[in-house]
Amino acid sequence: MKRWISLQAELGNFQQRRAIFIFALKMSFVAVIMSLAIILAMLFLLQWFDLLPLPILEAMRFGVLLAWIIGGTVSGAVAVLAGFSIHRLAVSRAEFERLSRTDMLSGLLNRRAFTEALDTAADGASLVIFDLDRFKAVNDRFGHASGDAVIITVSQILSSVFTGDDVIARLGGEEFGAIIYGGDTAERIARIEEIKERIAEHPIAVDGGSVKITMSAGIADITRDRKTETVYAAADKALYLAKTLGRNRVMHESERLSQVWHRCATEHEQEATTDPRELQRYVRRM
Repeated sequence: MKRWISLQAELGNFQQRRAIFIFALKMSFVAVIMSLAIILAMLFLLQWFDLLPLPILEAMRFGVLLAWIIGGTVSGAVAVLAGFSIHRLAVSRAEFERLSRTDMLSGLLNRRAFTEALDTAADGASLVIFDLDRFKAVNDRFGHASGDAVIITVSQILSSVFTGDDVIARLGGEEFGAIIYGGDTAERIARIEEIKERIAEHPIAVDGGSVKITMSAGIADITRDRKTETVYAAADKALYLAKTLGRNRVMHESERLSQVWHRCATEHEQEATTDPRELQRYVRRM
């Protein structure tokens, strides 16, 4: 009996009030059945000792009536009170779980929740690691409150563009992560490029004026035969290369230095003159 009651409490979604009354009805029904069994047993025992003041059939009718009226009412009231207590606990537990998986500043998922999502990501998705460029300079020049404003604004932009099955999280500091679905690799890269441009063009209000900030990103593909650690390391290396080559870039893990140099040359960007020592450090990380 104890196990059955525990099972009902576990199976019920007590975050909804409707579940409380369903739980109360079940408990009342069980209480009435148990009351009937006890009353009938007592009646037959009294009859055995010739202590029953009424005929057995009439006494059984009174017993059934009393079981439903008294047993059902009392047990139902107790079950409702217990249900509301479980409801408060369920709501508190759900809120605690939500808070434990949420980054308080940005409102996005935190690293723990993102890691869990990455471990269960479907084959064919892509991992993206974003990093705000020169974020420390914002903190140093305008103060940490302004840095928080930048984080909040960027988080709001990312929340608005990653929808559906996509997952977006703040991994810590100025680093963000995303798991994106849909389209092929080229389409996903183009999508991240658009997000990068949108962030770069968006002025962010800070103490003493406004700032614009850029973002670099590294992308790696999630496949069934790759471990989570391997995918994350590949995206991280791609991000490091994006930073090394001048920031405000989106790099896919498949891109090689020769391809990157060609892209830099065709775009006539000043960042193409990257310090060779930085490239050597990147190569060693590879």
